[in-house]
Amino acid sequence: MTPGCFRPGFRVVCNHSFLPPRAFLANTRGFPYQQSYIYTVTASSPADYGSGVKAKRRVELVDLSVATSEVRVRAAVSSRCSVNATHFQGKIEITDLGKKNSLFLLSATLNVLVGVGSSVEPIMLSEFGDTEKTMAFRPSCKSEMMDNQQFAANGSCSTLGCCLAVLPLPTQTPPLTRFGAGFMPRPRRPPSTWETTTTPCSYGMVVESSRYNFSTPDLYGHEGLSGRLSRGVPVALDFVIRSSAGTSSSCPVEDRQRPADYACLSGNSSCHNAAGGGYVCRCWVHYHGNPYIANGCQDINECELRKQSDELSLRYPCSSDGICKNRVEGYDCRCKSGMKGDAIKGHCSEKFPLPAKVVVSLAAFVVACVLMVMSRQLLKLKRFYEQNGGPVLKGVKNIRIYRRKQLKQITNNYKHVIGEGHFGKVYMGILEDKQQVAIKISIKIDKHMKKEFTDEVIIQSEMRHKNIVRLLGCCLEVKAPMLVYEYAARGSLYDVLFGLKRIDIISVDTRLGIAIGSAEGLTYMHSAVESTIRHGDVKSANILLDQNFTPKVLDFGTTRLLARGKEEKTDHVIGDLSYIDPIYMEEGVITQKSDVYSFGVILIELITRRPAVYDDQRRYVANFVQASLNNEARNFVDTAITSEADIKLLEMTSKVAVECLKPNIEERLDMKQVEQRLNQILEQSAPYNQKTSYQADLSPAPNDIPLLKDCKNEVHTS
Repeated sequence: MTPGCFRPGFRVVCNHSFLPPRAFLANTRGFPYQQSYIYTVTASSPADYGSGVKAKRRVELVDLSVATSEVRVRAAVSSRCSVNATHFQGKIEITDLGKKNSLFLLSATLNVLVGVGSSVEPIMLSEFGDTEKTMAFRPSCKSEMMDNQQFAANGSCSTLGCCLAVLPLPTQTPPLTRFGAGFMPRPRRPPSTWETTTTPCSYGMVVESSRYNFSTPDLYGHEGLSGRLSRGVPVALDFVIRSSAGTSSSCPVEDRQRPADYACLSGNSSCHNAAGGGYVCRCWVHYHGNPYIANGCQDINECELRKQSDELSLRYPCSSDGICKNRVEGYDCRCKSGMKGDAIKGHCSEKFPLPAKVVVSLAAFVVACVLMVMSRQLLKLKRFYEQNGGPVLKGVKNIRIYRRKQLKQITNNYKHVIGEGHFGKVYMGILEDKQQVAIKISIKIDKHMKKEFTDEVIIQSEMRHKNIVRLLGCCLEVKAPMLVYEYAARGSLYDVLFGLKRIDIISVDTRLGIAIGSAEGLTYMHSAVESTIRHGDVKSANILLDQNFTPKVLDFGTTRLLARGKEEKTDHVIGDLSYIDPIYMEEGVITQKSDVYSFGVILIELITRRPAVYDDQRRYVANFVQASLNNEARNFVDTAITSEADIKLLEMTSKVAVECLKPNIEERLDMKQVEQRLNQILEQSAPYNQKTSYQADLSPAPNDIPLLKDCKNEVHTS
């Protein structure tokens, strides 16, 4: 990103006007860029794309892969919307990577053309010139529902509301450096009144295959789909190396002097010519790294790598009866002494001097191998069981110890993944009594952590509170213990507020109920056992909700159990920086008041419906606190809340949040006081007294998480 750190044409710039900041490809000789053409067309006259209103902007970078010479960017969605039965308003989105000798090329194998609409026939536009006024129509597809929207179904595109076309292979067409999605000049038939009012828009996009899944709500509303995908959709590009002068270049001829700007700088790399001109660099087989920097490709140790996972063990095979030895540009695997065969293929057998003994000896060998494998497996399971504290935990009354094969049956061979994080995955399971459970992979335990882990499991097993996720059991016959918890149908509070399980309208009573229940759970944790518990990672992702929106605190088992009144200092602050107590970050000491601070951030999320974000100035918290102190908290209240009575309740809640977020921990409320304050606020809500459970106004969750709008202006105002 700074001069001297990038090859010309490959610079990345960072736009800090977004929160969080976003990366964009830098313009080199005016490219790459995205341009919008806005035009109007009638049923009697074709569209003139070139004469429309134009707007240029940079191309947003999503990610990149040096090994495969690919980058992923965002490309905007084209649209055509009915104004009435005869007039259309169109917007064509073109991505221009450079007309000649571009460093970036559209990947024809990774992308597809997609059209969405009740009556849509998108076409791919390429070689779209500002002066030539010419277009090359490449692939197209068609979706014609004839007012039969009821047949549209979520999922892949099947011409019912959504159609798909593959792109031509590089051998069939010149490299594509200027592309976009357009539409046939006129519809095949006059639109009906239903279409112009209910499904007025058609959409076209070039998108990476499998990165867009059709959903029936995409058909409805004016600019509904392009609004939800306002940042664009992922598109895969191939990048190539060209000479610094911008002209097409290729790999140098062997034994000739390399050009001064030759890109393959690592000594263990090779050059490969790319289709359409230019070249790419790749590390040699059995090397890994970055071929574009000196010493970037390093020899890999296949013998060590194969020990790390089953996938790598299959990639670099070596029989258990073989001896693996690393060498430069590969590895050797030979059968052990006294054996013969191909150890890489798994064919090692004993050497027998007398042919007459072959049959008997072979049978004995097979039996011995089976017994050896079974014995090793049993010893391995026993070692894991003891390492993970099995002898201690088997005497705990409130949890069940599951065998590894039982857990495999409960999860249907780990088929259904319902969550994933830095620790690993969370699986759905069903017990014998049909109870649904969540099985979570814990951290790997060593001999120094055994007592701490068993203590945490014992404490969790003693927790019996409606607002704390209940630990039902564990499996210890695995490398990393697996914990069996009760299942929360609605997922986390973060999912319901901002994620894939988002609910559009959540009443104030429901929000207060979630806040009070979460506070009750934390209050219980802080005072229910002989040793105090300090959660240390309180955040909306660690508060689960059942079908009735009853909150349940999760992940307190990953914190330390400290003697009452004792403080321990750590140099490694662990937790989500968006919620973590600044005092904890500075001093490394976690207290119960640290949990109170994090809970205050969750109250802000419930009030504003805006996800917590972190920056060095902690503006997310500071702006809200200042507004509340100035009696301007209503400026931050979720815009979906319109009742004056509800707004006043959230204003009172904001005062509780401010009490939780005070810089001086001695001035903060404790969790019991927070619970009492919130209950007092809820008592002032008359409708709540008529309800028997936490409720919310339910509506289908959209596919995309809405972006924060005007966030910058609101921060400036506050």
